[in-house]
Amino acid sequence: MSTFLIRRFLWLIPVLFVVATITFFLMHAAPGGPWDRDTTARQVDAKTQKLLSEYYGLDKPILMQFTSYVFGGKNSKGQFVCGAVCGNLGISYRMKGLTIQHYLFAPPEDKPFWYSKFGYSLRLGVYALLFAIVVGIPAGIIAALKQNTWIDYLSLFIVTIGISVPNFVIALLLILIFASGLGWVSIVPNSWDQVDVWILPAVVLGFGTMARTARMTRASMLEVVRQDYVRTARSKGLAERVVVIRHMIKNALIPVVTILGPALAGLVTGSFIIESIFGFPGMGRAYVTAIGQRDYSMIMGTTLVYALLVALANLSVDIMYGFLDPRIRLTD
Repeated sequence: MSTFLIRRFLWLIPVLFVVATITFFLMHAAPGGPWDRDTTARQVDAKTQKLLSEYYGLDKPILMQFTSYVFGGKNSKGQFVCGAVCGNLGISYRMKGLTIQHYLFAPPEDKPFWYSKFGYSLRLGVYALLFAIVVGIPAGIIAALKQNTWIDYLSLFIVTIGISVPNFVIALLLILIFASGLGWVSIVPNSWDQVDVWILPAVVLGFGTMARTARMTRASMLEVVRQDYVRTARSKGLAERVVVIRHMIKNALIPVVTILGPALAGLVTGSFIIESIFGFPGMGRAYVTAIGQRDYSMIMGTTLVYALLVALANLSVDIMYGFLDPRIRLTD
């Protein structure tokens, strides 16, 4: 077990390095740069651009910029500064003197951690995952137990919509119905401390995951129903409720649980469209803004955080899978 964990953690290093390499060279290959326009939308003169490029090291060859970001290099004062390998994600080009770590993970003054941009996105992802679990798993179980009935057909219809329709389309549709039409929710909240303002973003973000969870739960339940141990349990005269809970659901949820870890990471890392639509003060919205402003350090830092979350989620699934199914062992 320990050897497996160490090996998987070591594999994170080349994964993150490949992600950093691809992201770095792709964003520099894109047209434009961080000094094309400033925050007031005025053109930055050539002399100022040159000074800024020298200060941030953008005047160096592209390969040297990459090695300096990843492994470290000398700053404008001639001091050596360790790079991303030491957890230093750089300084934002648009917010002078503000590090990426501080911008993403530091909450406002006198506020707890979950008021940071990462905290907001994490909370939204957790709420969306809770919605997907609370709705998706029971829907899949009921659809399987009521196979070929109107309940099953309705469940499949909703699942098909959730899987095939993009979440930003669902977001606009729900905004038109519940915000503009019925007026039940506000899309421009005065404060994100209110519980009701989280409902619509969480439902929209988790709708696709809910649909995939319901579909997998239904398919897994239908497979378990046909197993010999289920027929044996029923032949012993056990109540149907006991058969379903003790023998069917426990085994049917094993493949479902394996997708929940990556699902949470996917919800956190894939929320930037929803955050932009709802004006959400999270990391995803900051990521979209950084791409538009060509804030290279912000793009790199946020991408590496996202990649690390996904990698750790996959690792947690491997560990959880071994605990859920006694037939599976994580061998050294």
